[in-house]
Amino acid sequence: MTDDTTIKEPSLTAGEVEMLLFALDRSRATFAWKTGGLDADALHRAHPPSAMTLGGLIKHLALVEERYTIDFTGQPPGPPLDVADHDDPTWVWRTAAGDSPETLYTLWRNAVEHSREAMAKALAAADGLDQPAQFTADDEGNPPNLRRIVVDLHDEYARHVGHADLLREAIDGLVGQDPPQR
Repeated sequence: MTDDTTIKEPSLTAGEVEMLLFALDRSRATFAWKTGGLDADALHRAHPPSAMTLGGLIKHLALVEERYTIDFTGQPPGPPLDVADHDDPTWVWRTAAGDSPETLYTLWRNAVEHSREAMAKALAAADGLDQPAQFTADDEGNPPNLRRIVVDLHDEYARHVGHADLLREAIDGLVGQDPPQR
């Protein structure tokens, strides 16, 4: 996933949308760096007491990307994530164990690209970040705005970049805060 590790700095006078998308893309790039270039054994290796694996994290974040994309498009995800068993909290982890590195990396890249396209289209609209989510709502049926959705997606990456950092260090000693830039 080394192609996904470039961090493009925002302009010095960046507005809210540019800064939110920069923060999200920086976290995506760091995640790609921490999980990239590994073979199946490394991606599927758990580090007890946790059963979490880097392969499971990759598939989980692909599913999360698609889940939040629904809020920008109103459309459910397509294959292969449309078959996710949302009632089974182990589905992602269990099924990722049988996925090849190529499958996992492609799944995540495609989900990120789909998410970026959906965000760009929605955020270009007049209401931008202020428009309501197309799917998510609270218990009373009130949707959050897209600003909240972007922040929630970034928070999901922030949590899991930390996990990926620890797992990757245990696999081959890779450490660091940001991916090396070319």
